[in-house]
Amino acid sequence: MANLNWKPFIYGGMASIVAEFGTFPIDLTKTRLQVQGQTHCAEVRYRGMFHALLRIGREEGVRALYSGISPALLRQASYGTIKIGTYNTLKKLFVSQPEDETMVINVFCGVVSGVLSSCLANPTDVLKIRMQAQGSLLQGSMMANFINIYQTEGTRGLWRGVIPTAQRAAIVVGVELPVYDITKKHLILSGLMGDTILTHFISSFTCGLAGALASNPVDVVRTRMMNQRVLAGNPIYKGTLDGVMQTWKNEGFFALYKGFWPNWLRLGPWNIIVSFHLILLTQFSSLKKKLLFSASFCLINPLYLCIIYHLVTNR
Repeated sequence: MANLNWKPFIYGGMASIVAEFGTFPIDLTKTRLQVQGQTHCAEVRYRGMFHALLRIGREEGVRALYSGISPALLRQASYGTIKIGTYNTLKKLFVSQPEDETMVINVFCGVVSGVLSSCLANPTDVLKIRMQAQGSLLQGSMMANFINIYQTEGTRGLWRGVIPTAQRAAIVVGVELPVYDITKKHLILSGLMGDTILTHFISSFTCGLAGALASNPVDVVRTRMMNQRVLAGNPIYKGTLDGVMQTWKNEGFFALYKGFWPNWLRLGPWNIIVSFHLILLTQFSSLKKKLLFSASFCLINPLYLCIIYHLVTNR
């Protein structure tokens, strides 16, 4: 324990918080798109990501685009810290030099760290999903809602959807890491690009596409399971497979890909923000400068979002 390096954990948490803040409105549209159209709630309010952004902003206010941001940031403070910190620590148990890393080691470490962190942070994910899906209908503070879920649904309520959450984490990591490395390798070896920022961008968006394609069906079921309150009787979805089959049967195959576009468009920027933020954090010497740097990134996004929203709605 004396030799444990705490920096990957702290930097990972800070970078994840910044990335979450920067991509949260996209994540909110994904949740709204995924929960609509179920048999007990058949109304379809949103036609797509941009329509959802505009309608939520117009009807509920710009602040509604950040419904659930408190548990989301708490989730990243725990999930991001554990995931990135554990991932880097596990890798060092297998190899001492970065050049000795292999795809198998990276995928194994990624899956273990992703599953562990997502399971531990599940209660914050449940509350985030419910606040995103229900908006102003869910009243009270973050802690009051945590207590309410525990009192009405018990411990199971806080860990509802934990199995598809762990499955999604394993799928995303298991797909994204190999695709990222393969894409980057081929771009460089083909001579089309060098080891540049553009190469990183293209590789990140490509691996995000692969991750979204592979994980979206599980993500739809996960979102719906977390949003359902089971106070009496049987839950709507008994598990991941049951959720996939019910959704396919009742709404068609493509219902499993609801929220696909925001899912993909969020994963790419999220990976890029985390990667570059981790690199930039290492450039500052004091903790105060690191915190100020992270806070400035968090402030830029909502201001930019408000400007864009007013330009679109007032044109």
